[in-house]
Amino acid sequence: MTYGPMHLVAVGFEEPEFHGKILEELRLVREKGLIRLIDLQFVWKDENGDIAALEATDLSEEEQIRFGAVVGGLIGLGAAGKEGMKAGIEAGALAVAEHDYGITDGDIMEIADAIPNNSAAGIMLFEHLWAIKLKEAFIDAGAIPIAQGIVTPESLMMVGAELAAAVEAAKLEE
Repeated sequence: MTYGPMHLVAVGFEEPEFHGKILEELRLVREKGLIRLIDLQFVWKDENGDIAALEATDLSEEEQIRFGAVVGGLIGLGAAGKEGMKAGIEAGALAVAEHDYGITDGDIMEIADAIPNNSAAGIMLFEHLWAIKLKEAFIDAGAIPIAQGIVTPESLMMVGAELAAAVEAAKLEE
């Protein structure tokens, strides 16, 4: 089975006002077949410090175990070659079978402890389904991955701000 690129997003919310827009947009992109939700963990702490958590996935139990085996195998292969791959497959499948997707109840409590009252945090891992055929075309053409990344408008703005600060600092040194 070919997987699409995975994307990990972590976000925080100060004084969140949730109106369902995030869940609606997430539903729409999933229904269009653009992404598959691998894991979503969401923690919200209200003004009294009471905690609510949400977890979601699009994977069936069988897919979760297969996904855990693939991820574990790839990590093991990178760490210790073929022997590491075999151990990683077993460890990844076992972890998922035991419902340990990498973020435990203890991790959720740590997140909840770290955020102030009346705030929230979310961690989402999703697969870009739209990219699978493109990835296969690259592989069929003999492409070798060199680098990849995601450039957001916000990151470009930060680069611009850093550039402006560097230019200003250079002017002061003259």
